Amino acid sequence: MRLFSILFLLTLATSTSFAQQSNINNFLVKESLLKNSKLAIIATDSLDNPMEKINGVYTFSVSGFTQSLKFNDGVAILPMQLEGSSFVYIKHINDIGTHSKLIYVRKKDGNLTPYPINTLWLVLFPLIVIVLAFTFRKLIIVALIVLLIYIYFNHSNGLDLSMFIETIIDGLKRMF
Repeated sequence: MRLFSILFLLTLATSTSFAQQSNINNFLVKESLLKNSKLAIIATDSLDNPMEKINGVYTFSVSGFTQSLKFNDGVAILPMQLEGSSFVYIKHINDIGTHSKLIYVRKKDGNLTPYPINTLWLVLFPLIVIVLAFTFRKLIIVALIVLLIYIYFNHSNGLDLSMFIETIIDGLKRMF
């Protein structure tokens, strides 16, 4: 009986250590190698080195839609195709926490170019425009026009207000 309990504890310890190794705590977003207007998610470590040992199905939230992505050797392909340039908010929740990225994907001539957006810039740009408007009273109309263009650009490319706020909150959580 004692041998059985020792074997059980060893099995439990090794299974939890393997489960911890297979967590996705960082990822990159690239264009799929097939050039089919789809994005690939690459599981990486903290230094952005690909983690080829990641295999299996992981749940991600892609712009508010839950997707079960099958990773093979650390790479998964998003099933939806992008019709044009847009913001894509990708979030993965595991035991360690929430890992998310806001990406602006530019589509030009059939090629996708992802640009990661720093959450800090989402907050700083409007704040800078507002501070300039209050500093130079004659620029209030220009500042309002710039802010309206900023809001329109974000909304027309798939970054609605709820996703905007969620991105900022997740970014602030990562900072602190």
